[in-house]
Amino acid sequence: MQLTPIAEKFVLHWGEMGSRWGVNRTVGQIHALLYLAEKPLHAEEICETLSIARSNVSTSLKELMDWGLVRVAHVMGDRRDHFEALHDIWDIFRVIAQGRRRREIDPTLSMVRNTLMDPAFSRESVTTRARIQQVHDFLDVSSTWVDEMQRLDPATLMKIMKLGSRIQRLVGGGVNEKPSTTKN
Repeated sequence: MQLTPIAEKFVLHWGEMGSRWGVNRTVGQIHALLYLAEKPLHAEEICETLSIARSNVSTSLKELMDWGLVRVAHVMGDRRDHFEALHDIWDIFRVIAQGRRRREIDPTLSMVRNTLMDPAFSRESVTTRARIQQVHDFLDVSSTWVDEMQRLDPATLMKIMKLGSRIQRLVGGGVNEKPSTTKN
C-alpha cells in the first residue's frame, strides 16, 4: 500500500502523539494506518507500508487488539489474518477512555478509597486528609461523569461538547469560579 503525503503525515503524527500518551510510536502508526485504510490489511502489507519489522508489527497488533481498537478480519480466498481498526471516532474515544480508566483511574480511586478507610488515615495532618479527600472526590465524580457521557449517543455528546462554557449559564457558575471542595 502506498501512502499519500497527507496519509503519511497523519500516520507519523499519530505515532508521535501515541508516544506522548504512553503508547509505543509504532503502535500509534499502525493504528493510524489501519484507521485510514479502505480495506483490512495483512501484517506483511503493514510491514511494507511502514517499513517496520514483522516482529514489531505482530507485537503492536497484539497491543491494539488488547485495547479493542483493532480486530482480525478474514478476507475471502486469503488464509492470512487481516486487520482493521474501528472507524467510528466515538467508538475509538470510548474504547480508549474505558481502557485508560481501567488501567489508571480505577486503581488510583481504589487505593484512595482504601486509604480513606484505613484507621491510620485519621492520624494524618488536616492538610493531608483534606487533599486525599479532594483527590477521592474529584476521581469519584469524574468517573461517574465519564460513565454517563459514555452512555450518550454521539449526536447528544457532540451537542454537549459544543455548548462549551455556555453551559455555565445553565448551572449558574461564574467563569472564574473555582469548584467547591467542601461536602454538601
